[in-house]
Amino acid sequence: MAVAAATALLSWALSVARLPSPQLFAGLIVALGYALLAPRSLNLPEPLLTGAQAALGVSIGTLVEASTFAALADHWLPVVAVSVATVLVSMGAGLLLGRHRATGRATGVFSMVAGGAAGVTAIARDLGADDRQVAVVQYLRVLIIVVTAPVIARVAFQPAAGSVAPPPVLAHHGWAWGQAAAWGVALLLGCGAGGLILARVTHLPAGTLLGPMILASVATVSGVASGVAVPAPVMAVSFALIGLQVGLRFTRASLRAVAEILPAAVGLILALIVVCAGFGLLLSAATGLSALDGYLATTPGGLYAVVATAIGSGADAAFVLSVQVLRLLLVLLAAPLLARVLAERSPRA
Repeated sequence: MAVAAATALLSWALSVARLPSPQLFAGLIVALGYALLAPRSLNLPEPLLTGAQAALGVSIGTLVEASTFAALADHWLPVVAVSVATVLVSMGAGLLLGRHRATGRATGVFSMVAGGAAGVTAIARDLGADDRQVAVVQYLRVLIIVVTAPVIARVAFQPAAGSVAPPPVLAHHGWAWGQAAAWGVALLLGCGAGGLILARVTHLPAGTLLGPMILASVATVSGVASGVAVPAPVMAVSFALIGLQVGLRFTRASLRAVAEILPAAVGLILALIVVCAGFGLLLSAATGLSALDGYLATTPGGLYAVVATAIGSGADAAFVLSVQVLRLLLVLLAAPLLARVLAERSPRA
């Protein structure tokens, strides 16, 4: 209850400061403080996290327009090129980290590879890497991105309000609030539950987000759910839960366990973020989309947080998600082959 109250209070303060995704940022800050200072660990109930990710997926689905997919199809070559380049650069950073005496080649690569932090961490041990180091460095990268992305979106880029319609949770439909909320809840329950089932059956990566998003996209594009939105209070709670989820992963014990490689890891993560921001500017120039769209689309990880920032800052969330998911798929599909190559080249892997 104390964590929830502190998150609500800080969310209000950050919203007054007009920071994008204030609930996400507040949840992250409060969770970090608790994880590093409190004597007891705190675990959020898994159903709450699943619900938060599903709600975010449904919200993104309501933003999808046919023009978004047309833009992605029209610019597939630069999108694929930037996605592959991001993966290769992150692997290069991982090879540099792997030269540290406290880690190995496979552990370094899977610690730094950009995209699918949860998926890579889950399979790290099976791929011959130290899953403890991989988990800390992967989520350290996510943490840094969650902290910096909203600030950079606010300070370095002009709002991209013209690139995409306002988020439906903020739109005015001319209905009574109660009726609009009822339709929004119905959309959330239907597409959320159906999307989770779809994700389980098809084994989608990041399925708790993508499954509901797919169904909500179909409902929106087909006109069945045109103008329907996830209620704003639901999205506020969802953003806060996602921030709390990331922050609570960092405990004093987990950081002590990999303390020796942390300075090198932080330096490489920051360098990777700068390089990927450059890729984002190139993508923006090649596609004609805003610089903010390009930056968020090429941010090296933090899928849920980056998409939440895209929604809060007025960027084209559907395009950002499409590019992020493409890179995530590249990483997860290439991981087994990459592990085999690293094992052949390095006995330590």
